[in-house]
Amino acid sequence: MVHLGDRARRPRRMLASYTIFVATIFASLTACLLSPPAWAQGFPNRPIKIVVGPSPDVFARILGEHLQQAWGQPVIVEPRPGAGGKLAAAAVANADPDGHTLLFATPTYTLNAAMKLASYDLVKEFEAVSIIGLISYALVVHPSVPARSVAELVALAKSRPGGLNCASAGIGTVPHLACETLNRSAGVNVVHVPYRDVNAAMMGTVSGTVQMFVGVSTTAKAQILSGTVRGLAVTTAQRSTLLPDLPTLVESGYPTFVMPGWGGFLAPAHTPKEIVQKLNGEIARALLKPDVQQRLLNVGMETPPLYAPAQVAEFIRDDVARWTQLVEAVGLEKLRESAQ
Repeated sequence: MVHLGDRARRPRRMLASYTIFVATIFASLTACLLSPPAWAQGFPNRPIKIVVGPSPDVFARILGEHLQQAWGQPVIVEPRPGAGGKLAAAAVANADPDGHTLLFATPTYTLNAAMKLASYDLVKEFEAVSIIGLISYALVVHPSVPARSVAELVALAKSRPGGLNCASAGIGTVPHLACETLNRSAGVNVVHVPYRDVNAAMMGTVSGTVQMFVGVSTTAKAQILSGTVRGLAVTTAQRSTLLPDLPTLVESGYPTFVMPGWGGFLAPAHTPKEIVQKLNGEIARALLKPDVQQRLLNVGMETPPLYAPAQVAEFIRDDVARWTQLVEAVGLEKLRESAQ
C-alpha cells in the first residue's frame, strides 16, 4: 500500500538528489578550470634540451644547472652554431610544443629578422619564455684620441669628417650597427672598418690601427683597466655593473642610443601557457639567487628586472623593430649581401 505521505516526500528526495548531482558536477568543472592540467603539473617528465646557436653556451649552462636541480630532470645544452642561428631556430621550431625543447635566443635572431635573413618567424613560430640578462657594449677609443667624453669625440669627428675609423666584428654585427648609429645620432662621418671577429676588432683599436670600437663590456673592461683603450660610454639604458664609472650614451646626450645585447629562452609555438609560465617562474627563481647572478655577471650578463612571458614577447618585437630601423638606414641590400 502507498501512503500519501510517501508520495509527498518522493519529489523532495528526487530534488535533493538532483541538487547534489549538479553541485558535484559544478565542483568538478570548477576544479578543472582553476587547476593546471595534470600534464602541466607533471612537467617536466623527461630531459629538457636547450639549443644554442651562434653564441656562447655558458649562459644556458648556468640556468640549465638550476633547472636540473629544481626539477630532477637532466638538462642538455646542445650547441648548433651553424648558418647564423637558422639551424638552432629550426630545431626548436619543429620540436614538440611541450616545453622540453628550448632555444637560447640572442640579438642574432632579431637581427636576422630585421635583415630578412631569417627562415623563421620569431613571433609566429615561438613562444616567449624569459629574458635572463642584458649585455652592455662599451664605446672605447685608443689613448691617442684626444677625447675623454662622447661630446669631445663627436666634436673631434665633426672637425675631421671621414678622418676617424670605427672597428666592428663584421658587417651587420651589433658593433657595426653601433658605429652607424653614432653617425646618424651625432651627425658625423666615422668610417666603418670591419674585422673578422670581436678579438681582432679590439686588437685593431688597442694597436691604434683604428680609433674606436664598440665592444662587449667584459672584453672592454680588461683593456680599459690596463690602459690600452679609454672607455667613454655604454650602450645600455642604465649604467653597467661591470663599468659603473662610464656614463650611458643616453646620459651623454643621445636618448635613442640604447643598444643592449641580451639572452633569453623561447619555446616552440603552441606550447601550453601553463608550461610556459612554469618555465618562466622557475627561471625567475634562478635569477633571484645571488650565486646565479654573480656567475652570469662574471661572463658579462647583467640580470635585468624579471619579465613575464608577455613582456618577453614585447621585448623581442621591440628589438626587431629597433634593428629594422637601423638596418634600413644603413642599407638592407648591402647588409644582406655581406652577411650571406
